[in-house]
Amino acid sequence: MTPTLVAIILIGYFLALIVIAYLTSRKANTDTFFTGNRQSPWYLVAFGMIGTSLSGVTFISVPGKVASEGMGYFQIVLGYILGYLVIAKILMPLYYKLNVTSIYEYLNQRFGIVSYKTGAAFFVLSRTLGSAVRMYLATVVLQLFLFDQLGVPYWVVAFTTVGLIWIYTFKGGVKTIVYTDAFQTIFLVSSVIICTIIIANSLDVNLSGLYDKITTSKTSNGYSMSRIFFFDDANSPMFFPKQFFGGMFLAIAMTGLDQDLMQKNLTCKSIGDAQKNMYSFTTILVITNFLFLLLGGALYVYANTKGVDLPTNTDHTFPTLAFNNFGTIAGVFFLLGITASSYASADSALTALTTGFCIDFLNFNKREEKQKKSLKLIVHIGFSLAFLLIIFGTKWYVDANPKTDLITLILKIASYTYGPLLGLFAFGIFLKRRLTEFLVPFVCVLVPVICFFISKYSQAMTGGVLLPDGKWQGGYIFGNEMLILNGLLTFLGLYAISKPAVPAPSTTILDHA
Repeated sequence: MTPTLVAIILIGYFLALIVIAYLTSRKANTDTFFTGNRQSPWYLVAFGMIGTSLSGVTFISVPGKVASEGMGYFQIVLGYILGYLVIAKILMPLYYKLNVTSIYEYLNQRFGIVSYKTGAAFFVLSRTLGSAVRMYLATVVLQLFLFDQLGVPYWVVAFTTVGLIWIYTFKGGVKTIVYTDAFQTIFLVSSVIICTIIIANSLDVNLSGLYDKITTSKTSNGYSMSRIFFFDDANSPMFFPKQFFGGMFLAIAMTGLDQDLMQKNLTCKSIGDAQKNMYSFTTILVITNFLFLLLGGALYVYANTKGVDLPTNTDHTFPTLAFNNFGTIAGVFFLLGITASSYASADSALTALTTGFCIDFLNFNKREEKQKKSLKLIVHIGFSLAFLLIIFGTKWYVDANPKTDLITLILKIASYTYGPLLGLFAFGIFLKRRLTEFLVPFVCVLVPVICFFISKYSQAMTGGVLLPDGKWQGGYIFGNEMLILNGLLTFLGLYAISKPAVPAPSTTILDHA
């Protein structure tokens, strides 16, 4: 692909987004920005949420992980199913009954202002970090395969990328996002399917034959690339219960306790529509993730068959082959796919962060419309600048650690920052006790720090051996189950600072079962 072709595709793509934004934001006010006037079609929300949930990191990192883990990532995806059922049956009815705009308003009604602000602050921290890291990947791919050839410095690409998101979200907010995300998900899903078909055709096999080739190919660890289930080593991060239950709680935390994805659900007309959205979203997400893993196996089968040298960083495997080996059509769809997946996640996060901060910290519900508009603009710009700073910080970190697996990094960030939210909501939903409020922030900050040291020294504490090179071998290694431990310790810490008391009605699971 030539830089000119890439530039034409990107310009056309963003013009389409801006047109959609214009059409959906006419006569928009702050209520439109935050709630979409609660008129979003559930099927459109469900489809668009795929792009938001997957992001550019999934688009690139999940196929790359097949080289070492086979299809073991699917264990996490199976856990998602159970997590989404919990969201549909417990959390969503709670949010709809309380009629909240920010889901963290629940904590205010259940406990008080300190717990409310603590939960909202952890969302802001987690979503800002996670979304900016996801956005970084898109900027790097564009830099490597387009702007380096044009002599454009990286900082210009980063500023332009974030600026474009700001332009098409600043007015219509979540109403615009529902439509742009659905538009972008079309390209994300189609690019995976088309690239897989192109690989199969280049190897002269059908999809069934391609899967057979993946099954007979070996990972760097010596097992089949099609292997999904791992039961043989309880200490390994790939052990099935760790992955499955880690995936379950990741889904609950990163979707059900996340203002970004829940904000879209709350734009549906009713709880029934929102639940239909969640069930449809779950089905499509499971299928799409399997397609990503199938594509990952296909990439390595192709490289082994054709004798292609692959980059050391597995995150660069898909873009390298798509741009250099699969032809123009594959390159075009890869470009559309990585752009769609990255922007669908980042634009949604920017809108949710603006919503959360305005509602949770600036008391928007008590302000006049003119004041709301000016403050919303300032907050929207502020989070855009925060994205930029984290993008540059991530680039510095990855340049210093070139083998960084971004999806693992994002899940690790989530396990520490969503743990306190998991503990807070679980405590409020399952127990009728009153918290000593001023101690809540101390518990929610202290527990992730404790978890960090537990993870860091777990091998030493469980019989691991320190090798001469300073690395540990053997012993227990934490994976995604760190989120569960974090949430559990937060729950116990909150119990320690609580008193027996019956909370306000309609705030516990007993009222919503």
